[in-house]
Amino acid sequence: MDPANPLLPIVKVGFLGAGNLATALVRGLVEKKVLPPTHLFASNRSSGKLIRLAHDFGVTACSNNEELVEKSDIVILSMKPQDLVAAIEPIAQIFNEKQMVISLAAGVTIKTLKKYLPQCRLVRAMPNTPTFIGRGVTGFYTQEKDKGASRLVEDLFSTLGYALEVTDEDLLDSMTVACAAGPGFVFELMMVWQDWLVEHGFDDVQARKLTVETFAGAALLAASSAAQLEELQNKVTSKRGTTAAGLQSLREYEVDRILRIAFEKAALRSKEMAKEFV
Repeated sequence: MDPANPLLPIVKVGFLGAGNLATALVRGLVEKKVLPPTHLFASNRSSGKLIRLAHDFGVTACSNNEELVEKSDIVILSMKPQDLVAAIEPIAQIFNEKQMVISLAAGVTIKTLKKYLPQCRLVRAMPNTPTFIGRGVTGFYTQEKDKGASRLVEDLFSTLGYALEVTDEDLLDSMTVACAAGPGFVFELMMVWQDWLVEHGFDDVQARKLTVETFAGAALLAASSAAQLEELQNKVTSKRGTTAAGLQSLREYEVDRILRIAFEKAALRSKEMAKEFV
């Protein structure tokens, strides 16, 4: 339990949707003893994932969404974005003004949430897939500037890794691109690494291991050092050496521009998704 936040040990949290993100958060809350399983509830459209979540972590499986809302102080909307409105619209009147609703649905803005749940304290949060191993990044934005609420949300999501509150939804959208979509971009680069190693004589298992360890090692080195990324790069780059030759080629082909275009394309799609839910 977190003694610095006396509210956290007594709140009851319900997950409307029992998919991968809900499972990752439940695992973090239970394994790190942030909340006891008796304070966690879940509901789901189909029973398979719900039964597995209840079995694995001891959470209470609710027979319907209405039951979950009535039992929870915090309701986490952890279904797919396209399913959110259909899930909350029929039960909107059951929510009360004391409840906090945290949406994990990409593209669904606070404005849209407020349309259906005007009486609730509303929060948007966007975890990324490394949350599944407790090394995630979660950005969150609160509707009201309430330090107590912000601390509560931060304590919940810090169980999955690093949690950062942002001051507006534009920043949250930027984090969604860089941190939530970002692992997909990194995996694309890793596939290039792996393929090149296979082409040069390594088998698939060796190539994958070498690639993963290279990326993991570089990330951990950056995490363990106060040096700027450019300084760390300079330490492995000698004049007229192999690294310098490769970096010169990357810069000639403007790989940084290609990546920036990918980020902007993802950001544009994020804005398009937001319009779809208005």
